[in-house]
Amino acid sequence: MPMDISITPSSLQMKTAEGCTEIWLPAEVRLAPSSSRGLQYVAGDGLHLRLQARADFSTKLISMFNQSSQAQDCCTFYCQSCGDVIIRDRKLLRVLPLPTENWGALVGEWCCHPDPFANKPLHPRESDCFIGDSFFLVNLRSDTWRPGPRGAPVETHCLSSDNHFKLKPKANTKVICKRCKVMLGETMSSDTIKFYMTEMIIQPSERNFPIIPRSQFVQSIIAQCLVELSSARSTFRFSIQGHDGKVYILLWLLNSDSLVIESLESSRSVKKFPLLEDISKADSSSAWNAVKVLYQPCIKSRNEKLAGSWESDISVHCLTLPSATCLELLLILSRNNATLPPSLRCMDSFWVRNRSLTGVAFLKM
Repeated sequence: MPMDISITPSSLQMKTAEGCTEIWLPAEVRLAPSSSRGLQYVAGDGLHLRLQARADFSTKLISMFNQSSQAQDCCTFYCQSCGDVIIRDRKLLRVLPLPTENWGALVGEWCCHPDPFANKPLHPRESDCFIGDSFFLVNLRSDTWRPGPRGAPVETHCLSSDNHFKLKPKANTKVICKRCKVMLGETMSSDTIKFYMTEMIIQPSERNFPIIPRSQFVQSIIAQCLVELSSARSTFRFSIQGHDGKVYILLWLLNSDSLVIESLESSRSVKKFPLLEDISKADSSSAWNAVKVLYQPCIKSRNEKLAGSWESDISVHCLTLPSATCLELLLILSRNNATLPPSLRCMDSFWVRNRSLTGVAFLKM
């Protein structure tokens, strides 16, 4: 079928005998019409076209915690899934990053005397918050924290009224939101709890709880973790592991400078991406920074051999999340992959040694 294609800096128009389809770009994004290359029709996909684009905007990243602005402030900890208050008005004097998982070995290599930190876990004091790769540690033995009117917002066993927590067997150390029953973290000691970044939002106490769609929050937090770790440690392969020790997903970060655009309007209805449909209507932006990844699920005994080889590879970094969140992330990746044209959903011939690692997806930041 004959088709006329017109490209302007702000739109893309396609005319056929049946009608006209025009896609408008966000105001912050501009095309370079003269850079058009590789126009072709791919069966099952439609038209493929390469263009240079310029984006003059900076996406405001979803942040679980901002170290510089919230240290010294009174903060409130919320369950991200339901908005229930977990810890109210906690004053944090120190917000510090935890060292890498191999810091103990480095101390042993560099010190000429016995390791002074041997068998001494890093636990925060009452006004501390320690930040890990996918979690943060807080101390709950603070006189300023009291349970809310509905009782303790996290399910633990109290030894006395001073909020000291009794350690339970390892299988029962989960910290659960009272309202929605979502796993928020795990108890690490009698007064230290590990909260997962994908389950919590920390805000200055004077602010209200921000309503963020769950899928948008999860993929933004994971995308930022991947970018930060790849930059700090020069690692691009990640194993997503549940708190139960099982590997759920293998990820390979391809690039962190992608741009995802959703069409604003068209004379013919343009179907929205399913992953973008839960974004608040108040958000007028339709362009997002994103990371591009290869992924492979490892559930139901799939890819056990590949997962085993990655586990023994020191260049692969492991991220631990609640098992339910691992499944959420896998669903997000699968839905995202399904929105791509069929010819772009896999990369069979890219890495010969890892031919099974073929699913392509984008995670919005």
